[in-house]
Amino acid sequence: MKKYANLIIVIMSFIILILIFLNKSLVSNTIILSFYIWFNTLVPSMFPMFVLSDILINYHFIDYIPKYIKMFIAKIFNISESGVLVLLLSLISGFPSNGINIKSAYDMHLLSKEECEHLLLFNHFANPLLVLQTIGIFYLNNNNYGIIILISHILSNIIIGILFRKRNYPTNTNYIANNKKSQSFGYVLSSSIKKSINTLLMISGTVTLFLILSTLISNIFNLNVYLDVLAKGILEMTMGLSSLSSIPINDIYKVVLSTMFISFGGLSIHLQVMTSLGEDIRYKNYFKGRIYQTLISGIISYIVMLIIF
Repeated sequence: MKKYANLIIVIMSFIILILIFLNKSLVSNTIILSFYIWFNTLVPSMFPMFVLSDILINYHFIDYIPKYIKMFIAKIFNISESGVLVLLLSLISGFPSNGINIKSAYDMHLLSKEECEHLLLFNHFANPLLVLQTIGIFYLNNNNYGIIILISHILSNIIIGILFRKRNYPTNTNYIANNKKSQSFGYVLSSSIKKSINTLLMISGTVTLFLILSTLISNIFNLNVYLDVLAKGILEMTMGLSSLSSIPINDIYKVVLSTMFISFGGLSIHLQVMTSLGEDIRYKNYFKGRIYQTLISGIISYIVMLIIF
């Protein structure tokens, strides 16, 4: 079976290579556009959050959170204290740090394989700055829309976490006991910056790859503007959101579709998370969770938009 899977990958790669040669100028313009999007929209919102979240995990910020808050979150989702740590870090930094944080906790023996895979169901948070600034203000020209999208996105994760709470068996691991070590702030800061830059470079590569694919698909099949937006949103979230903001549809549908694109994440984000998880932690729960979240967040954002506007 693996032999046939490898053959399919080789054939697909060869086909894409031919298409790139046949559409050289289109691909070149797409690559330039992808770097523009990455540098002007993703880096400003993601880089500071990645650095700060890594500093927080190194300085065990969960130790300074009141115990009743930690116990409350752990009780609601039926997760361990280390699970709470990963959840809060992902909420702060956004994807694909969710996969990176889960893998780090697994490697440090803070979370079992089973709890890691359970967390993948509802541990998909967009970077708050990306939603509020890039999508709300830059793409949709309305700060309130960004707030609605962010609230709908977070609430859908909470609902999924509660619905599936009984399927988890919390890891019996003491985070503090396993991670007591002293490091200078200079070392932690430089290490956090290096990790963040590596993550951003990985994001740049996957965004570029999937943006090329979506552009080639749109060009070859001559998709109309609506199908083009849908294809881009499924393959590469950022480009889908950018294209969505410029099509002539009612704002309520722009908000709902933006929320759904973010909650699914795009196959580009899925690849980044899958890569960060390695081979030990199975990816399938992440995909299942995104299907649930796409539907739930879309419904929430639609209801909120009807009520408010």
